[in-house]
Amino acid sequence: MLHQKFLNRFVIRQVIWAFVITYLIVALYLVFFKDWSFLTLVVPVILFYLAFKDAFQTKHTIRKNYPIIGRLRYMLEEIRPELRQYFWEGELDGKPFNRRERSIVYQRAKNEKQTVSFGMQDDPNRIGYEWASHSVYPKIISDFNFRTLIGNEQCSQPYSASIYNISAMSYGALSKKAIISLNKGAKLGGFAHNTGEGGISPYHRSGGDLIWQIGTGYFGCRDEHGFFNDTLFAERSQYPEVKMIELKLSQGAKPGHGGLLPAEKNTLEVSQIRNVKPFTTVHSPSSHSAFSNATELAHFIGKLRKLSGGKPVGFKICIGRKDEFIDIIKAISETQIYPDFITIDGAEGGTGAAPLEFIDYMGMALSDALVFANKTLKQFGVRQHIKVLASGKIISAFDLSKNMALGADACYSARGMMFALGCIQALQCDSGHCPVGIATQDPLLYEGMDITNKSVRVATFHKNTMKAFGEFIGACGFSKPNEVSPEVFHKRIEHGKNMSFAEMYFRDIPAN
Repeated sequence: MLHQKFLNRFVIRQVIWAFVITYLIVALYLVFFKDWSFLTLVVPVILFYLAFKDAFQTKHTIRKNYPIIGRLRYMLEEIRPELRQYFWEGELDGKPFNRRERSIVYQRAKNEKQTVSFGMQDDPNRIGYEWASHSVYPKIISDFNFRTLIGNEQCSQPYSASIYNISAMSYGALSKKAIISLNKGAKLGGFAHNTGEGGISPYHRSGGDLIWQIGTGYFGCRDEHGFFNDTLFAERSQYPEVKMIELKLSQGAKPGHGGLLPAEKNTLEVSQIRNVKPFTTVHSPSSHSAFSNATELAHFIGKLRKLSGGKPVGFKICIGRKDEFIDIIKAISETQIYPDFITIDGAEGGTGAAPLEFIDYMGMALSDALVFANKTLKQFGVRQHIKVLASGKIISAFDLSKNMALGADACYSARGMMFALGCIQALQCDSGHCPVGIATQDPLLYEGMDITNKSVRVATFHKNTMKAFGEFIGACGFSKPNEVSPEVFHKRIEHGKNMSFAEMYFRDIPAN
């Protein structure tokens, strides 16, 4: 059998070479003896060159064993995601967002038909299926401008935030046109835009409200050694469009993992935004240098609030070790320095590129994390001082309602807003070759974006999602977001058995 396989491989290789050499000889004969155009030689010469190159290279065994045709393997692998998405992917198969989910964002962003026909495509009997129970006494909601006030008694400039906002995405990760479109969309729709940890770029200052995120690199508020700079922070936090400050401890895509800005990407413009030396490699550490324990974190939050003139300050975390989160809340309770909000980022969050081990196997899922965070805040008696924001795969009214039932006061979306911009889930965000010009710095790719059109699409997606949210919670018998309760949400945990979220998550949680 092995001898036969070797023989087949040998025969195939010989056939390839025989074809290439014969083709080249025939082409040479036609050109020199039959006066054919020299263009006749182009294809056979290229094929001979490729066969020769494949046969004598040492990196790819397939190309060496099967010259020329072995290249088809790599070509097909390159276009595999596109083939799968456009030809074989079912309505509910795509990851991380299926076609059904992507389509509803596109439809709402374009203000097109947002209904589906002929019944559900999901299987209500599958284990893991989630659903909401409606009321025979639905509420009619006419005002869909759902907002929550963020800022406790220690905050002098509270912010009335939409319950649905743009999650953290830095300039550099996204193109300038994508950032401008998101920010202008936020202005049109009256919701907030998180800057991401890359600092406040000129493109973020296009009229929309900002949540300035500060990560471990302190970009935009750091000194020449990479440490937090009080003066720079105080100056930039006073920008009128900066409504809140979010201190990032960790994120769902890569909790506990730092970052690296290569020298070639650290252009003069980027260096000025991030306050770093241009054309140098800049490390974003995995942990903060401004504090080293929970008590110091609480005091640092108080410091940021003071330096910003009393604006709402909170922190973002993908919960990992429960004891560490408990320690943070304990320190908050003991120091009585209350953050105005805590953003809980689920492990399913994902606009940040990261190693597979961090993407797939690190961090707590959003549902579990929200419940645990709320339980901990109530146990230490500080929940009334702190708003909870949720981030992680939240694109529909069901997603919003579900997370609010689990304890969120407001939500973020990154990938939902990217879909509204025109993202096609090409899964090339970290390659610099985003085909729709969103996650790239290549002018040839992002110049095709029309800022006016895209910003309207972002605002329209938000508006239609808020309308859908109002209709959804109204159908469940609620008039306001803070009325949404876990009793109306259910999950099939085994065949023939459902359990409400109240039974699953809140049995041992105190009422206050």
